[in-house]
Amino acid sequence: MGAEERLAALKLELPAAPKPVATYVTALRVGEFLYVSGHGPLKSDGSLIVGKVGVDLNLAAGVVAARQTGLAILATLRDHLGSLDKVVRLVKTLGLVNCPADYQDQPKVINGYSDLMRDVFGEAGVGARSAVGAGSLPGGIAVEIEAIFQVKD
Repeated sequence: MGAEERLAALKLELPAAPKPVATYVTALRVGEFLYVSGHGPLKSDGSLIVGKVGVDLNLAAGVVAARQTGLAILATLRDHLGSLDKVVRLVKTLGLVNCPADYQDQPKVINGYSDLMRDVFGEAGVGARSAVGAGSLPGGIAVEIEAIFQVKD
């Protein structure tokens, strides 16, 4: 089963692919790698999930924000590649969690994204990953994630 078929089977709704909000591109292909810029938890209605995990949002809400960020990344992948089936594998992810300095569950929060990638791409959706805390993120978003994917034509 390909990624597009898995996405349909999971009944997941992707938001519109986000547009750059500053001087950058949302994704850049170099050879067989697609570098995806930092994405936030963009919902289908165009709003973003905001707040500080561990203060405004609990762990479960942080996981939801990370998953929603993953859906936005999937929308960008589809927009740039034409089909999620062109993804060979997830190579590397950097997950940033808007949280207080003493918060320690960043890896659990970013699992919302990582579990989604595994659900959509199978074992090829499990790659190297870092999950760190940030004192603030643009626009007060709860999570920001960037990733590198190996892709094919």
